[in-house]
Amino acid sequence: MKIAIFGSTGGTGKKLVKQALELGYEVTAFARTQAKLDEFKSENLKIICGDVFNYEDVEKAIVGQDAVLSALGNPTLKANNTTSEGTRNIVKAMQANSVKRFVCETSLGVGDSREQAGFFFSKIIIPTLLKNAIADKEIQEQIIRENDLNWTIVRPGGLKDSPKTSKYRAGLDKSISGNISRADVAEFMLKQINSDEFLRKCPVICY
Repeated sequence: MKIAIFGSTGGTGKKLVKQALELGYEVTAFARTQAKLDEFKSENLKIICGDVFNYEDVEKAIVGQDAVLSALGNPTLKANNTTSEGTRNIVKAMQANSVKRFVCETSLGVGDSREQAGFFFSKIIIPTLLKNAIADKEIQEQIIRENDLNWTIVRPGGLKDSPKTSKYRAGLDKSISGNISRADVAEFMLKQINSDEFLRKCPVICY
C-alpha cells in the first residue's frame, strides 16, 4: 500500500506517519521542513518538501499513490486559507492522477456537526477563538464534497496527546461528542483506506 500524508508534521500527521510505517505501508510525507520528520527512520518513508499552495509540489507527492490522507490544519488563529487551498490542490492532483481514495481530518463543529459539539464549544469557543479555523474547514469540506473522489471526512472531537487506546466511538450518531487522542484519530483514519463503511460520509470520532 502506497499512501501520501499531508500535514505530516502536525499532531495527527506524525501519528499517521508512525502508524502507517508500523503497518508496513510505503509512506510519502509532504512537509515544509524535512527536519521535523527526522525522528522517523525507515526505508519505507519518502519525504517531499514543498508548499501546499504550490500545485506542482503537491502533485509530486500524489503521483503513484493508492490513497491520500490529510491532517492539514490552520497554523494560526488568524484568518487564512491554508487548509482549504491546500485541499483544493490535493483534490486537483488526485483527479489528474486517478488516485481515488481520500481520507481527510477536519473537526467536530464543522458543518452539520456544529451543535453536536456542545453549547460551550459551539456557542463560545468557535465564534471567538476558532472562528477563522472553522470557517476555512467549512470551505475545505465543500471542496471535498464537490468531486468524484472516494472520500471520507473524519471529524474528531477535542484533540489530546494521550496514548492510543483503540477504544472509541465513531460514526454518524449525533450523540457522539467529547475528546479523542490524536493517536486514535490516526488509527481510525488509516482503517478507512480499506473500508467502505463511511465512504462519502463524515463520521465523528470521540471517546
